[in-house]
Amino acid sequence: DSMQGRRKMRALGIDPGTALCGYGIIDKDGPSLRVLDYGVIETFPSMGMDERLEIVFTGLNQLLEEYRPQIVGVEELFFNRNITTAITVAQARGVILLAGRLAGVPIYECTPLQVKQQVVGYGRATKKQVIDMTMQMLHIQEKISPDDAADALAIGLTAIYRTENESVYGRIWRS
Repeated sequence: DSMQGRRKMRALGIDPGTALCGYGIIDKDGPSLRVLDYGVIETFPSMGMDERLEIVFTGLNQLLEEYRPQIVGVEELFFNRNITTAITVAQARGVILLAGRLAGVPIYECTPLQVKQQVVGYGRATKKQVIDMTMQMLHIQEKISPDDAADALAIGLTAIYRTENESVYGRIWRS
């Protein structure tokens, strides 16, 4: 459906974490993509977890209020070998899901595999391939730093394309 392709959409992509929580805001208007903002919400190990989560939550609320995205893309938790990291990421994801919910924005959760397939077209793509392709798709010349911000943009792209495709087929994606 050609009308679907012309729909405007704004996504906030989030790479969840407590030390560095990556974010990226992308506008899609028909076939054209534009990055409005990207970066990280940073917290420090000297802080208590409650304070770190508050900073992530507050930062996300500011982004939601300023940019008013139609969708939030967030990476699903995958279990790495470090259980401590997994727990802190899970806690960050909790406040991210809550911030989106309170703002009334649908949340699209995607796996690292889905991000690789969507951005690179290959599920075994390397982190570097994902970042390079993200920069190419979004016409970003200078290296995105840190990687968490690049990951967030890739997640935002995945949320936009997957949402468009699912809504074309009438699938329910609202959280």
